[in-house]
Amino acid sequence: MKKLLSLSILLVLFNACIPLRIAPKIDDYKVTKGKRFKRSLPKKTVFVFPDPKDEDHFYNYVNTKFQLNDYYVDVEVPFAIDGDEFFFSFYEVEIPTKTINLIPLVVDGILSQAADMDPILEEVHTSRIGNWYIAIEVFSKTEKDCLHENSVSRDSVLTYLREMKTEYLSTHNYNEVVFKD
Repeated sequence: MKKLLSLSILLVLFNACIPLRIAPKIDDYKVTKGKRFKRSLPKKTVFVFPDPKDEDHFYNYVNTKFQLNDYYVDVEVPFAIDGDEFFFSFYEVEIPTKTINLIPLVVDGILSQAADMDPILEEVHTSRIGNWYIAIEVFSKTEKDCLHENSVSRDSVLTYLREMKTEYLSTHNYNEVVFKD
């Protein structure tokens, strides 16, 4: 019985990782306050979706689609819905999932006590898995936060952002989007 208990504890230790921070799981998109999602974001309401592509792909997509020539690409990008002019700003945000790995900690602890050695597995005491998101805020000359739940233009802006997200994720050659419009 004691051997079984010892074996069980040993198995738990070798398979255990303690999560310190878990990135949010967003299947499609989420509309939330920017500061609530990540502290570095503005207080406005943002449209957030996971970005499976490499860094700067969304920047290149927006730059190409709106033909901005690398001028104010991530801030105040103009677009129109039913003749009304809006602007969006976007942020590429990383929220890593961070865990403590118990196996390397235990092995280093045993080795340091038994053989008076420095930690040899120090690099793997913790692990980080990056999760990237695109956060978009929308405003106009008449509204400071077009995604706010009381905004008059919220529904039309959300429809536009969902279509833009779908187009971005399905397009590999961003020059194609210039000819679609």
